[in-house]
Amino acid sequence: MDLKSIKIYNQRDFPPYLPKLNAIYDDLFTGGKGLRSRLIGLMSLHLSLSEKVTTLLAQTIEFIHNASLLHDDLVDRSHLRRSKPTAWLKYSPEYAVLAGDYLLARVMVNLSSHGNIKLVHYTSEIISDLLEGEWIQDSLVSDLDVRLEELDRVHNLKTASLFKWCLRAPFYGAENYDENLHNLLEEMGTLLGQLFQRSDDLLDYDIRNGENKAILGDLKSGYINSFAAFLIQDFSETRKKEFSKSTCMMDVYKNIGEQEFFRRVDEFDKINSGMIELFHHHLGSLNNYLTSGQTSLTGELSRICKALYWRKVQ
Repeated sequence: MDLKSIKIYNQRDFPPYLPKLNAIYDDLFTGGKGLRSRLIGLMSLHLSLSEKVTTLLAQTIEFIHNASLLHDDLVDRSHLRRSKPTAWLKYSPEYAVLAGDYLLARVMVNLSSHGNIKLVHYTSEIISDLLEGEWIQDSLVSDLDVRLEELDRVHNLKTASLFKWCLRAPFYGAENYDENLHNLLEEMGTLLGQLFQRSDDLLDYDIRNGENKAILGDLKSGYINSFAAFLIQDFSETRKKEFSKSTCMMDVYKNIGEQEFFRRVDEFDKINSGMIELFHHHLGSLNNYLTSGQTSLTGELSRICKALYWRKVQ
């Protein structure tokens, strides 16, 4: 089994008298891969959660993720999302903000109706983390001296927070509140998020870019992503400025040297392979909290961890 075989839970239940909201959601987000929704489905399957609870959790993470995309695209003034014009550009900045705010409000309404106050509290913390991460990330735009550690902090608040939620929320849904278990899941979710983000940052430099992501999109927006920060960490200020002016990969190769560039890719991969090994170590500890019928979950998570970084399965 892999994530592709898991049902995508992307149902929306917006009132019909809000046609523009329905149009924004359908137009921009129904084409997504549903990665986080599918991860919820996988976790819920192994924990034997009901269809109702699984749908609630999957819808929640999709609403939070899509709300963050609506807001991020506006803040970043991005023009494309999933190969389509972004909501703020197509419908107006005001409607993009309203749609994002509405999704977050519906998350709280839906979860509070479920009645699990621990889950509601945890979800509120995740939303707060996302917003803090956006504030910090915005302050790093045009910072050519940004360190990988600073970017990891942003990614932990943004990308990783959603993966942490995907791992922990199903256990909340199963009413398993063991503190040590949730601390372990927090660490595992952090690793998944960091690996996914670093892999995504490599796409920007056309590394394993099967998704055909726009090349140097981050750099052209003035943002030094995690791979770029690793790449230029020892550069002089003059050389960093020259690098930041790159408009195509040939410019990057010219600045760094093509052979040296790919040597750095290998180094970056090696560092992140160490994170994958740490995740696998945590899986061994996770088995201690699973029943005999649930232990196959660790094998599934092992494959997903590798796929998130190496982009072999989506």
